[in-house]
Amino acid sequence: MGANHDSLANPYGMDTECENCPGLCETRENVLHGYGDVGGDFIFVAERPHAGADQTGVPFTGDDAGRHLQTILGQLGFARTPPDADEPDIQNAFLTYVTRCRHPDRTATDEEIRACEPYLNAEIRMINPEIIIPIGETTLRELAIDYTTRRPDSFDIVEEHATTIRGRGFELVPMISLTKQTDAHADAFVTHLKENIFTRDYRQTKGRRSR
Repeated sequence: MGANHDSLANPYGMDTECENCPGLCETRENVLHGYGDVGGDFIFVAERPHAGADQTGVPFTGDDAGRHLQTILGQLGFARTPPDADEPDIQNAFLTYVTRCRHPDRTATDEEIRACEPYLNAEIRMINPEIIIPIGETTLRELAIDYTTRRPDSFDIVEEHATTIRGRGFELVPMISLTKQTDAHADAFVTHLKENIFTRDYRQTKGRRSR
């Protein structure tokens, strides 16, 4: 699966009419695949699209949650546009979800998460990031299965927020869910990346491709 390097939106051309989860086809507005720099070192993964993204069709836009993440991305130098941008200009980062469709009244089921696994796994495999940022406890536990050596139920997102977890070929830096973050949480996350990730050579995991 090749990438369209000229497009930030769904650069791998994944199915935007996906019908793998019948229970979501009637409730969603859009299928939200990944968005951003396919050559990025960082990939941000949330559990599912927020309401704003479901309406706009662009990940992490259209509501307070999207503006909150875009603010963080700007502080880290990953976004070159204002936090309320409809089509953020992202560099060195990719933004995506565990599940690609939103139900307005509930979170994703286990079956829906499994149905979307091939999309997320393909994005991570193709992008081959250095750092994975799981947003929220559900995302952290899902990614723990394949990308860490710890049991998924051993993670507490509050304790793991803004820390570095050594994984299987990657490092993970978890983040509390965007809708639950305070300014102090956001500041701690930005500070951790600037002082503990950006200040060292994080591109040194054994067996990784050269860039």
